[in-house]
Amino acid sequence: MERSAGGVVVRIVAAAPRVLLIRDPYRKWGLPKGHLEGGEKEADAALREVREETGLRELILGPDLGEIDWTFRLRGRRIHKFCRFYLMNSPRGETRPQVTEGITECRWLHLEEAVDLVGYENARGVILQAAERIRVPEVEGGLPWRRLSDQGPAPGGGV
Repeated sequence: MERSAGGVVVRIVAAAPRVLLIRDPYRKWGLPKGHLEGGEKEADAALREVREETGLRELILGPDLGEIDWTFRLRGRRIHKFCRFYLMNSPRGETRPQVTEGITECRWLHLEEAVDLVGYENARGVILQAAERIRVPEVEGGLPWRRLSDQGPAPGGGV
C-alpha cells in the first residue's frame, strides 16, 4: 500500500476559473501529486508535491476533496495506492514543470477543457468534484471556492 497527496490548483484568469494540469512521464495529462514522506501530513505533502512538480511557490490550501485509489503493478509487485486531493489556489506565479521527474508541461485550462483532457478517469472525478466548489470570488484576491456551509444541506440532511 502507498499513500500520496496532491491538488486541484485553481487560478482566476479574466474572471473565469482555470485548473492546472501537468503532463506526466507517461505523456498523459493529470493532476500534480506525490508520495508522503516519513510522518508527513497529507495536506503538507500535497502542498510540497504541487510546488515541486509545478514550480509554483504561492499556494493557498483549500478544502479536502477526498481520496481516490487504484491498483497497479511495479517490478512484479501489486501496489494499492491511495491519494488524497485538496483544492488549492495559486493567485500568481509562473509554472516550471519538474523535468527531472518526467513532467514535461503545465497547462492552465478552463474546467471543461481540463475534464476533457485529463488522461485518468479517477482524476476526472476529482476535477468534477472540485468544480462543484469552485467559484469566481466576489472581491479581488478572494478565495475561488465555496465553503461547505455556503452550499446548503447535503443530501440526507447532513451539513
